[in-house]
Amino acid sequence: MAAADEELLATLVEQEERLRFRRFDNETALALGAQLLAAARERGLPVTISVRRNGQRLFHAALPGTSADNDAWIERKSRVVDRFGHSSYLVGTQFRVQGGTFEEGARLDPDRYAAHGGVFPVIVSDVGPIGTVGVSGLPQAEDHAFVVEELEKFLTASNR
Repeated sequence: MAAADEELLATLVEQEERLRFRRFDNETALALGAQLLAAARERGLPVTISVRRNGQRLFHAALPGTSADNDAWIERKSRVVDRFGHSSYLVGTQFRVQGGTFEEGARLDPDRYAAHGGVFPVIVSDVGPIGTVGVSGLPQAEDHAFVVEELEKFLTASNR
């Protein structure tokens, strides 16, 4: 398990180094959110989607099959990204690689913080993390993979 987590951690770090914006404004957030929404609808995914910048929610959508619990999960995962500057999945994996759990090691209220996959930092080149993009509704690895896949498409297509 440790070797698999170490491999996963390396992949997650590489994703954050690669998936960066040159700029990120309200229009960018709306376009990104709309792309995530269209892709989720096309696949019939029961997810809630959130795009935030500097703590302000710029895009939010909840598809059929979701509930207020998904809103709470996104908030908890977003707090992890805001606090640590890395994807919620990377943070949880990092704690496992170090031989513990996020819940024990971070000593943060689990009702407010969740280091589970699904929320990715919005990173602007030469600036750093300025927001989050995330989904909730699938198993954590699938939440994360969906966000990363759509970010890759968005950044390639928009050259942002």
